[in-house]
Amino acid sequence: MVSNSSEYEKSLAQAHKAMALMVERRCPATPQNFELWYNYSMGHNRALMAEVDRAVGDEGTLPQTVADKIYDENLAPPLDTETVTKVSQQVSGELEQVITTLGVAQGQTSDYGRSLGSASEELVGASDSTNVQDIVSRLLESTQAMQDHNRALEERLNTSQEQIAELNQNLETVRFESRNDQLTGIANRKAFDETIKTMSGAAIEDEQELCLLMGDIDRFKKFNDTYGHQTGDQVLRLVATCMTSVLKGQDFAARYGGEEFVVLLPDTSLQAAITVANHIRKTVLTKKLVKKSTGEDLGNVTMSFGAAKFRPGEGIDTWIHRADACLYAAKGAGRNQVKCETDPDIDLDINAA
Repeated sequence: MVSNSSEYEKSLAQAHKAMALMVERRCPATPQNFELWYNYSMGHNRALMAEVDRAVGDEGTLPQTVADKIYDENLAPPLDTETVTKVSQQVSGELEQVITTLGVAQGQTSDYGRSLGSASEELVGASDSTNVQDIVSRLLESTQAMQDHNRALEERLNTSQEQIAELNQNLETVRFESRNDQLTGIANRKAFDETIKTMSGAAIEDEQELCLLMGDIDRFKKFNDTYGHQTGDQVLRLVATCMTSVLKGQDFAARYGGEEFVVLLPDTSLQAAITVANHIRKTVLTKKLVKKSTGEDLGNVTMSFGAAKFRPGEGIDTWIHRADACLYAAKGAGRNQVKCETDPDIDLDINAA
């Protein structure tokens, strides 16, 4: 009872804290906004916190359109379970109808077979041409009916095949959207969380090296404040495009949150990972950024990276923390560079932020 009471008081205090933040930032008291600020006040979702802090304007407010975007990217269910369930049920229903149709067709085929057998027996015992004509006439009618049934069956099966193909395509679309960032088109945080587990397990089993890069766009908040969120989105898409143009084979890139990106490099040494990070950094740096609406030259974008190698036996969170600490060091050393865990100035105990 004491434990329940303590949890209740703790959650109530957290709720009050979230509501206070909503009042302070002048956010409408909607369930979605409450969930956003509750998670913010908890302090666990660093990517969400960073995005909110960057998005809060000089007046200390958070525009609702921006709040909705942050919620969709960080808290909205990445997989539309209801849609998946609905499509699956539709596929199942269509298959049941196909099975029923085939069952009816099987029964009609059996009837036709019996008609042929009966006609064969009658022909053997037929005594005159009139009887033969009657039998042949019935055979023609049965054959015509069977042909009609076969055409109907073919049309029904073709329709079902098209519908099932369309439903499966819808399901694949939902699955794709659940694992990909809508803004940049590359993998999202959910896909990264799944992939890093799979790749680390494979690295242990195959006794191969595996490296993680954590990259961050330098001074992105200032860029957003100066040129607006739409131009900021253009920068995020540019970085994602540069990353995918550099990476090869089984390399995996994802948007980790906000302006932070991650890359997994299987069967790659730490030194090779540093080379990849520098290649991405230089590719981004060479891109000329122009504001579409005005043609204004916005200069170049720079990125900082941290690199760390997976150590079998350690937790994934620890590995990510090491890469994050290296990224933090790269920022502190002047940005637009790559730092790895073996650099002498890296403090892996630092609370990277």
